[in-house]
Amino acid sequence: MAELTATTAAPAQRKERLLWLVAIGFFMQSLDATILNTALPSMAEALGESPLKMQSVIVAYALTTAMLIPATGWVADRFGTRRVYGTAIALFVLGSVLCALSPNLSFLVAARVVQGVGGAMMLPVGRLAVLRTYPRDEFIRAMSFIAIPGQVGPLIGPALGGWMVEYASWHWIFWINVPVGLIGLWATWRWFPRGALVAVRKFDTAGYAMLAFGMVSISIALDGLSGMGLGMALVVVLMVFGLASLASYWMHALRVAEPLFAPDLFKVRSLRVGLLGNLFARFGSGAAPYLIPLLLQVGLKMSPMNAGLMMLATVVGSMLVKRIAVRTVHRFGYKRVLQVNSVMLALMLGSFGLVSAGTPLWLLLLQLFIFGGFNSMQFSAMNSVTLKDIEGAFASSGNSLLSMVQMLAMSMGVALAGALLTGYTDMWHSHEGFRMSAIRATFATVALMTLAATMVFSQLEKDEPVRPAPDGGDA
Repeated sequence: MAELTATTAAPAQRKERLLWLVAIGFFMQSLDATILNTALPSMAEALGESPLKMQSVIVAYALTTAMLIPATGWVADRFGTRRVYGTAIALFVLGSVLCALSPNLSFLVAARVVQGVGGAMMLPVGRLAVLRTYPRDEFIRAMSFIAIPGQVGPLIGPALGGWMVEYASWHWIFWINVPVGLIGLWATWRWFPRGALVAVRKFDTAGYAMLAFGMVSISIALDGLSGMGLGMALVVVLMVFGLASLASYWMHALRVAEPLFAPDLFKVRSLRVGLLGNLFARFGSGAAPYLIPLLLQVGLKMSPMNAGLMMLATVVGSMLVKRIAVRTVHRFGYKRVLQVNSVMLALMLGSFGLVSAGTPLWLLLLQLFIFGGFNSMQFSAMNSVTLKDIEGAFASSGNSLLSMVQMLAMSMGVALAGALLTGYTDMWHSHEGFRMSAIRATFATVALMTLAATMVFSQLEKDEPVRPAPDGGDA
């Protein structure tokens, strides 16, 4: 009897250790993102760059992640989840070390690409390992456990990033990943399950190349509008070839047997609307984590520490709304919630354009708190409506497509914000306080772009059945 108990306990213990390992990866990613946003203005000063032109640091990571997500499932099946997850952590740590050692912006952007390669594989492969280890009735509990570190990271990230920049140096926002990553790497090789062999399907290499080239070309073209050294002719050429590559992928997918994303997937109305809505809504909300620290530190002259503490209001608003998001959608329906919330999100983004040095601190905190709430509601409802009608063989593919669109939209949103900041700065460069004016105008413009999502969500069926949200995270 004792022998039977020990045999049963060992697999259970390994399963719990797997959850902790995946949670470590989730924590590193969420912490890295929120620490970085607060530190960007100080990093710009240390590297001799304009604080309004640091968007490439964020774009490089998000774009690399978006580009690699479609291949992560195949890579995990081909080489095994244990090996790929360990490699992902190792690359993330290596990228963090290179970021900390960066002597200039170009080196830092290249290091963020290395970090992005690791980040692209870490969470999807970790989720896949959990999916294959836990039965369906335990999977929701397992994923809820993994999501906790993803909420802790944003909670402590802004203040920790501000503290490190103010009392140590910006390099420590990357050095902090090293000990956590090394512990995760050691634990992965020791406890991560090897998993059963999986039949590897043929990978759509040609389709992947077209899709990746299209995403990279368009994002670099948008980033080039902010003056990263690309001439206008090259920006136009990149944009044209990027669009042509995406169009070629679609025609390619219609004629091959096993494309990356089957065209039949887009016959699901809620998926089509959800993906497009995610894209347009995140042009504004995805740029906010980049723009708000600039407003606080460059516009209002706050210290990094104080700016980080102010950002906690956004996190608190987000976490409180998460508790009522599902009930709200169940009561009013996806279409009404997303249309109204898109308008409110746009209004809150636009309200930051009215902030000045004379704005009371309590009012600014209230703005950040309310914005965090509407932003959380938007992400939860968008993610849920996109995936709620995807079933069977399309479930994994639809989830990967949503993750790719989310990261691509964030990349494009930050790139557009950088381009707008550059354009407004050049327009008002001769005026006093031109940086604050450029930041205000950029907030107003991204608010208008966010309103486009309202038009997209109007295409949802009003009487669509509302089901419980599968995982309405703010990914």
